[in-house]
Amino acid sequence: MKLLDKFNLRGLSLSSRVIMAPLTRRRSTRTHVPVPIMVDYYSQRSSAGLIIAEGCSPSVNGAGYANMPGLYNDEQKEAWLPITNSVHNKGGKIYLQLMHTGRVGHVNNLDKGGIILGPSAISQEGELSTYDFDKQPYTVPRAMTIDEIKTSVEEYVNCCRLSIEAGFDGVELHSAHGYLPNQFLNQSSNTRTDEYGGSIENRMRFLLEVIKSSCQAIGSDKVALRISPFSYADTKEKPTEILNIYSTLIKELNQFNLAYLHLSHMGEPDPKKFKLWEELRANYTGALILCGDFTKETAEKALQNNDADLIAFGRDFIANPDLVERFKNDWPLAVRDRTNWYTLGEEGFTDFPFYKEVLGA
Repeated sequence: MKLLDKFNLRGLSLSSRVIMAPLTRRRSTRTHVPVPIMVDYYSQRSSAGLIIAEGCSPSVNGAGYANMPGLYNDEQKEAWLPITNSVHNKGGKIYLQLMHTGRVGHVNNLDKGGIILGPSAISQEGELSTYDFDKQPYTVPRAMTIDEIKTSVEEYVNCCRLSIEAGFDGVELHSAHGYLPNQFLNQSSNTRTDEYGGSIENRMRFLLEVIKSSCQAIGSDKVALRISPFSYADTKEKPTEILNIYSTLIKELNQFNLAYLHLSHMGEPDPKKFKLWEELRANYTGALILCGDFTKETAEKALQNNDADLIAFGRDFIANPDLVERFKNDWPLAVRDRTNWYTLGEEGFTDFPFYKEVLGA
């Protein structure tokens, strides 16, 4: 079975093509420091071919969700080290997803001195949980100055370096699902008239600067990218505009020789969207991960059809820490119980049993 074959990811040997997708779990402290139970959580899932750890803010301004982890200071770095060590001690590999929330956040969730920033002063629609005020509307972001944009790029670079010091095998830059780089790409969230807004080339500029600077800092073999054309973050964009910007972006990405490109399509795409996936696959020269509620069978089919090189599984990895073993042995998967996915304790986090435990073996 191709899904269970080993894979060479730019010199990093993966035990299978089964990837653990980054998952929002919100177990960190109020100041966005990882906690000890996260050691158990990731260690339990170390049999994945590659773990992509949950979205982690590279900036005091980017931790817009309550209890999301960060990696922009030494305290956070020291808290991540036991996590990466636990995975490596079990033979696993682990990347960190760098996720700057930008306008998708609330100021009450930031560390002291943090500011909600975005390409333009346009707020995200809806509400989110906060530390002190229950659910609140998203904070209206302050439009970033040129200096703040340059600082943000440097914050990504700093986080890349801290990630390697914290023991991660590499980083995934999150430019999907409405977060900061995605906000620059979309016209609905970016109405700038300077070199970071307007044309496709200008709206891509921030992301490409982050990618280039990150590759220069830690090596392109340790830098990856996640995108999500046509996801829920793009509902206000014209389909033709999405096709144009991502067709252009994919050609730019080849110059960086990234570790991989991660496409998150949030379910089965319709025919118009699938044309874009086919175009991306045909024109991108590096390793490709697909993510979108795959089953073992549909993942194998995608690999056999050469639609992707690796397949990421998200929610099934929450309820099945031994997902790879279940695939290997044709064991049934546990039911996804969402009840305590976003609470602060071990329940709904590290208490999902291995199949052998269920059998009493």
